[in-house]
Amino acid sequence: MTTQNVEVLLVEDNPNDIELTLHTMKTHNLANRIHVVRDGVEALDFLFCRGAYESRSINRPPKVVLLDLKLPKVDGLEVLRQIRGDERTRMLPVVIMTSSREERDVVESYKLGINSYIVKPMNFGQFCEVVHQVGLLDAVEPAANAMSDRRRE
Repeated sequence: MTTQNVEVLLVEDNPNDIELTLHTMKTHNLANRIHVVRDGVEALDFLFCRGAYESRSINRPPKVVLLDLKLPKVDGLEVLRQIRGDERTRMLPVVIMTSSREERDVVESYKLGINSYIVKPMNFGQFCEVVHQVGLLDAVEPAANAMSDRRRE
């Protein structure tokens, strides 16, 4: 996979959360092209095509960013501020996936224009609902329909 065709940018520093998210997405065919970055600086470099990602085209953003708040180097709220502060990335769907239940984090995230805020751990149903809400329907629909069919059986 090249970094030009990323559907989901997962910004997460916890190896267990990375593994769980990737496993869930793969098991349920939610997205084939997922790129993982482990800190806020790397996330910003990826999104703005800097450093190791300078060969990427900013005109081919991911369909959604799954963003943890508690990140090394640059925290998730600052990453979100920079995404929303740049005309090129302002409309990019961002879902906060974090262990923080702090009201100020929730309020600040929504003020900065996130699409959804999920407190980890989450279940598969919550995950699918959020993916639907942020516009990955084409990637999620077959898996979601299969899950609905299995539930009815």
